[in-house]
Amino acid sequence: MTEHTRKVIGNIALSLDGRINGRGGDYDMSWILPHAVTDTTRDYLVQMTHNATTALLGRKNYEGFGGYWPAVANDDTAEPRDRAFVRWLESVEKVVVSRTLQETPWQNSRIARDLVAEVKQLRTAPGGDIIAMSSSSIIRALLAADELDRLTINLCPELVGGGARLFEDGLPPSSWSLANLSTSETSATYLVYDRVR
Repeated sequence: MTEHTRKVIGNIALSLDGRINGRGGDYDMSWILPHAVTDTTRDYLVQMTHNATTALLGRKNYEGFGGYWPAVANDDTAEPRDRAFVRWLESVEKVVVSRTLQETPWQNSRIARDLVAEVKQLRTAPGGDIIAMSSSSIIRALLAADELDRLTINLCPELVGGGARLFEDGLPPSSWSLANLSTSETSATYLVYDRVR
């Protein structure tokens, strides 16, 4: 891999047993919610997106985010950091990695079929950081291709006992250095790791 000016960041919440969702499947994520709305998580999200100009999303997250976040932008009672996040999300380039999606109605969004080729091209284009937003399939693929520079994990103090894992067998070995950490009001630990090359 060559040197790059744009950093590629993966952002995700995990349970203590390494799950990205519960036994009920893709949308069994109620255990994450109390840990996703803390001051610590919100502060990190605003900080992480400050220098980012591209969001990478899988189809499910694109549809889920698009169905939830735009309404928050117009909600005067919403938490100010949530509104700051949605303003960022509305304004940045959103690249949706999908083999099946045919259209992207959300402003500033487009479809990419080949994640690794897209990320390599984005790295050479002008812009800020590129963030894979809560998409385990994208983060796993970036890890497999050694195209992830930073990994931020909201480690939730929950044992969910089933569901998909982020780190499946078969990923290539890699080394990481702890760049930052903090503990939230719910005892979740927000971990920031940088890839050691």
